[in-house]
Amino acid sequence: MLLGILVVLCFIPTADVTENKILVAQHPLLIVANQTATLVCNYTYNGTGKEFRASLHKGTDSSVEVCVISWNATKISRTSNKEFNCQGGHHKDKIIFNIRNMNANQTDIYFCKIEVMYPPPYVYNEKSNGTVIHVKETPTQIQEPQSEIPLWILATVTGILALYSMLITAVFINYWQKSKKSVYHQSDYMNMTPRHPPYQKNKGYPSYAPTRDYTAYRSWQP
Repeated sequence: MLLGILVVLCFIPTADVTENKILVAQHPLLIVANQTATLVCNYTYNGTGKEFRASLHKGTDSSVEVCVISWNATKISRTSNKEFNCQGGHHKDKIIFNIRNMNANQTDIYFCKIEVMYPPPYVYNEKSNGTVIHVKETPTQIQEPQSEIPLWILATVTGILALYSMLITAVFINYWQKSKKSVYHQSDYMNMTPRHPPYQKNKGYPSYAPTRDYTAYRSWQP
């Protein structure tokens, strides 16, 4: 009886201590304020794989593959979904995905997936808790329409017009003052036009001869 038990125990398979397994850890939340997200996927792998593939997936069901990086000992290849500007980078124990030009509509949960492509067996990580990428709205900046004419040209033209206006005003004031003086002198002018002497109007005196007052001569007698 004891011998039979020992025989059965000999055929029980032992657990593989070096289990071929990939574990992935992600930060739970990533807030994006400048339209660029850097998502880090830390992973551990204790197998002997030589070719790997890492991808970033969007949505609770991981339905959208955002971007992919594949590598082996000699080469690296990268692809990105046309709806995203994404690029992956491979480091010793982490995959870094840089997503640029993000918008608020791309706010969602993102999952990292790491696969061993060669040699067999094919291995991939269990689904992690993922990272919620929250993209903040970028405030719209309203730009004031800029004048096509440079500011210095406007200032120069304004200065010239102001100087021209001052000159015109000064000329007008000077002309007005001179006209006023001329009218004042004309009001004090004495009429010196020659007149014909009284009682001798038709005796042939020239029209330019000065008029004499003979009354003064008559009033004086020796």
